[in-house]
Amino acid sequence: MKRLAFLSLIALTAAVPAAADMLPGYDRFDLQADHRARPIAASIWYPAANATYPAPVGDGPIFEPGFAFIGPAVAAGKHPLVVLSHGSGGNADALAWLSSGLVAQGAIVLAVNHPGSTSGDSSPRRSVDLSARATDLSAALDMILTDPAFAPFIDQKHIGVVGFSLGGATALGLAGVRFEGAKQDENCTTGPEAADCAFFHLGGVQFSDHPGFDKNARDARITKAVVIDPGFGRAADPASFKDAIPGITLINLGQEDRLNAADVGPNGNQLASHLPDTTYVEIAPANHFTFLGTCKEGAAQMLEDYGDDPICTDPKGTNRAAVHIELINTIASGLGL
Repeated sequence: MKRLAFLSLIALTAAVPAAADMLPGYDRFDLQADHRARPIAASIWYPAANATYPAPVGDGPIFEPGFAFIGPAVAAGKHPLVVLSHGSGGNADALAWLSSGLVAQGAIVLAVNHPGSTSGDSSPRRSVDLSARATDLSAALDMILTDPAFAPFIDQKHIGVVGFSLGGATALGLAGVRFEGAKQDENCTTGPEAADCAFFHLGGVQFSDHPGFDKNARDARITKAVVIDPGFGRAADPASFKDAIPGITLINLGQEDRLNAADVGPNGNQLASHLPDTTYVEIAPANHFTFLGTCKEGAAQMLEDYGDDPICTDPKGTNRAAVHIELINTIASGLGL
């Protein structure tokens, strides 16, 4: 039986010879954190020193998976570290396209599944706690920076954060931006249909009742930040802008197809012009969902049949794979990779 398994492993590895030298390393771990009742599911992508065996990551009915070598040694040298925060209802493995793309640029990528706002357990009352989400990533940093398998290969002076949508607000918090619950409540009275209001109102959320929304989540180890279509920009506290790290890169997806609640540009909440030394980038044609993984054939129809969000439907003329390449390059530049 062991010989059969070994031969099967050789066959699987031989099936992808062209990609063998390019695949990143990947591993999972359970993160113990004092602010959570249960372990947090976390994952790490990194430059591999050698091949083990390739496996799909993030495979499911909707998105195409990424591929990685499972558990190889880390490539020699000091690598920049990126912590990654997924959006509401998302998960870390579904962003395999981004994690593997940043590894190709030389980075190590550390991600978590934020409890209460992950695929299958996303709750309005739990997702509102931006502080808990940020602390997930700070706890992951604590762990990885003392892990003997990874710590020697991390450039601790080069740690960045990337976040999308709700993860974008999480990333802004780690970078020093604070939010005001009372202001978000006020915003939601005038625009209750906004993407960063409607879901929370389904759970009866009053933002001012949740201290984790307002709390300072700055992590001084973070030196770079790239934020894509962040939520709650209109509730950002102007008094915190001077405390934010300089040089944040803010990215909006789409122009006429842009998600209004996430518009940080001159026709939106203007967050890009208020934060210090910001780089602002627009990528179009695209929409908010274009950030998500490349969809499998038939996935869009399946979502329509179930009455789910059209997360596989892009504006006319959009090439999702090409947008992903542009995003990887823009994010890498913003992180100084």
